Amino acid sequence: MSVTTNNLKTIRFKNQLYKDFSTTLNSRVNEYFKERNLDRYGNWEMVLKTIFMFSLYLIPYGLVVGGVIQQVSLLFLMYFVQGVGMAGIGLSIMHDANHGAYSRSPIVNKILGYSVNIVGGNSTNWKIQHNVLHHTYTNIAGHDEDVSPKPILRFSPRSQKLPIHRFQYIYAWFMYGLMTILWVTIKDFRQLVDYTKSGMLKKQTGVTRAWIWLFVTKLFYYAYTLVIPMMVLPFAWWQIVLSFLLMHYVAGFILGIIFQPAHVMEANEFPMPTEDGTIENNWAVHQLQTTCNFAHKNRIFSWYVGGLNYQIEHHLFPNICHVHYRKLSAIVEKTATEYEIPYKSIRSFREALVLHGRMLYTLGH
Repeated sequence: MSVTTNNLKTIRFKNQLYKDFSTTLNSRVNEYFKERNLDRYGNWEMVLKTIFMFSLYLIPYGLVVGGVIQQVSLLFLMYFVQGVGMAGIGLSIMHDANHGAYSRSPIVNKILGYSVNIVGGNSTNWKIQHNVLHHTYTNIAGHDEDVSPKPILRFSPRSQKLPIHRFQYIYAWFMYGLMTILWVTIKDFRQLVDYTKSGMLKKQTGVTRAWIWLFVTKLFYYAYTLVIPMMVLPFAWWQIVLSFLLMHYVAGFILGIIFQPAHVMEANEFPMPTEDGTIENNWAVHQLQTTCNFAHKNRIFSWYVGGLNYQIEHHLFPNICHVHYRKLSAIVEKTATEYEIPYKSIRSFREALVLHGRMLYTLGH
């Protein structure tokens, strides 16, 4: 497996290492679906979840622009609920769809994948940053953008350490809430520039079409989230803007505290390629060494976060819908144990956050 990034040479994994592990694991997972006559994609649970998450986002919006909400306090409450719904759409619907795991139908996956555009993001950028770079080069600084943020945060021991990082264990939690605000304002445009220059955008889709789609969807998003409310609501423009920012802050914070504890942990590894661009490991084993799970027993939590507390299973099988991860985790853990490969799982979400905070402190000092 090899993919070329914009600023570094092609990276290759030595998949002949632990080849038996990969073969055995894939065989057992295939057998699991075959024996039970199960489909790898979503089921009725995904349909109900899709309805619920979109309702959590759209019903408050409808109540606001429909004139039902007349008090500022209720306005903020509605946007807060929208933020929870926005994060739910991203975690549970858009994520599976853009991995091609929601449905057997590519058209359904494509349509639901565009839900990230509906909530202000960009599906083209997401597929490049997340599907290609993050899933291929997990925790490899300079390649995986998720551990290579701007200098204010240090997520990898391979990244440059600055004096300000001594305090990141305090301010990082605040920064997480800015995630989607940056997406809808700056990051999507900057990323598309970078991916255009690197040639990655051309490999994924047409450059001109991608830029047109970005501007059209951004205009649509700003129109229905800001312009229309300002035109029809009896609130001051700054109250609507504050509500909008609150919605994004809630969504960004939820997304940040779900995604980061899966990879930025003391137990995880941050490998670097050799001079010829080789990672001295099997790709599947690399995923196990750079990823950890958490809160397996919390079924409600797992339902809301789209099974992303089973991050190991997601990284090994991103094309399988998350509704299957809980059952697959037993297979993955058993196989990893047999081949003496660490399978990292943290008991609770609270403990995962504590350990992530400790890692932030360690990286800053």
